[in-house]
Amino acid sequence: MILSDTSPISFPGLGIEVNPSDGFFIGNFEIKWYAVVIAFGLLLAVLYAMRRCKEFGLTADDIYNIVFVGLPSAIVGARAYYVIFEWKQYFGPGIPWYKCLMIRDGGLAIYGAVIAALLAATIYCMTSQKRRAKLLPYMDIGSIGLLIGQGIGRWGNFFNREAHGGETTNFLRMGLIEHGQQIFVHPTFLYESVWNLVGVVILHFVSKKRKFDGQIILCYLAWYGLGRAFIEGLRTDSLYIGPFRVSQLLAAVTCVVSAAILVYVLAFRHPDPRNMLVNRVAAEQETASENTTEE
Repeated sequence: MILSDTSPISFPGLGIEVNPSDGFFIGNFEIKWYAVVIAFGLLLAVLYAMRRCKEFGLTADDIYNIVFVGLPSAIVGARAYYVIFEWKQYFGPGIPWYKCLMIRDGGLAIYGAVIAALLAATIYCMTSQKRRAKLLPYMDIGSIGLLIGQGIGRWGNFFNREAHGGETTNFLRMGLIEHGQQIFVHPTFLYESVWNLVGVVILHFVSKKRKFDGQIILCYLAWYGLGRAFIEGLRTDSLYIGPFRVSQLLAAVTCVVSAAILVYVLAFRHPDPRNMLVNRVAAEQETASENTTEE
């Protein structure tokens, strides 16, 4: 059964008008298209990582393990980030304590997911001597997966008619019905989706010629931070800390810092690609093969 509490979405400059539902029912259970889109993005990210894991010195089991560790952490982090900066919505007189756990009502922040996933991956790897060398390769391939998931996942905002910008008259303006009136706004979900998917292509090819483990996560932070810093400034639903948009400030800082580290390492440290995990694994396998042949 299609949900009915929706309104038309139009793109006058493109000659498009649609009225998608925001979800559907299987029996009495409601499934949001937002969740379906996010799950699809995650699936594509995992499939990509599985296909390229050997190029980073990792195995399919490594990918399964890090998804098992990172995914629940990302969900918790995304919710915690949102709740922290919207504290008054969830805690106070007359507000049930469990409201902060009701993620089906909305309220997830991608930066919280990224921070929590990176933290979980770091803890997971640093608790084992054997896994420590895998931390940066995990982050490198995971960052491309993140862009895939973010690029696809932003279309969940389209179905929910959320995460848009202020009013505009530009060619890509999106028409929505709010409070009984039609308005035309920046489709910031579309801007970010395109930015992220372009980033996937760029990082895919850069990763094939990377010089050191950790290079791609730095590229991700710089690329995503640059785009988000501008796009966040257009949105009408930003989280604030004082007069500052939290995600915009974080995006700008991570962009500048990661870009500076990237330039420093490449220009002054001159990293030797032979030190990357994938090349060390290949060298160890070659040595083992030679020893077996000699025997």
